[in-house]
Amino acid sequence: QLQLVESGGGLVQPGGSLRLSCAASGFTLDYDTLGWFRQAPGKEREGVSCISSFGGRTNYADSVKGRFTISRDNAKNTVYLQMNSLKPEDTAVYYCAAALFGGVKCYKPQEYDYWGQGTQVTVSS
Repeated sequence: QLQLVESGGGLVQPGGSLRLSCAASGFTLDYDTLGWFRQAPGKEREGVSCISSFGGRTNYADSVKGRFTISRDNAKNTVYLQMNSLKPEDTAVYYCAAALFGGVKCYKPQEYDYWGQGTQVTVSS
């Protein structure tokens, strides 16, 4: 089974931080473009960030730029999303995704091959 499993979500107060992890099993991520998406209740899934193979390029949605950082550790077959200065509007289920061999448009979910089940992030006081 080829799987992506997210972890690290939870409840945090506004201004706080969380670090999401996404670990792959059944395949390696070395040459894949990796992305983070999120979906709030009643809203469409939106792209948050993506990172190219070996971390050479990163992209961020305007809504998170300067607050979130994407990174990867190919030795651990894992991609991370460090989220700082969290806002209530960041509340959503966060999904990681992998596009095999890269070369995809960052925020186009149709181009990603594997998806995690999601982890809930709630920002509330």
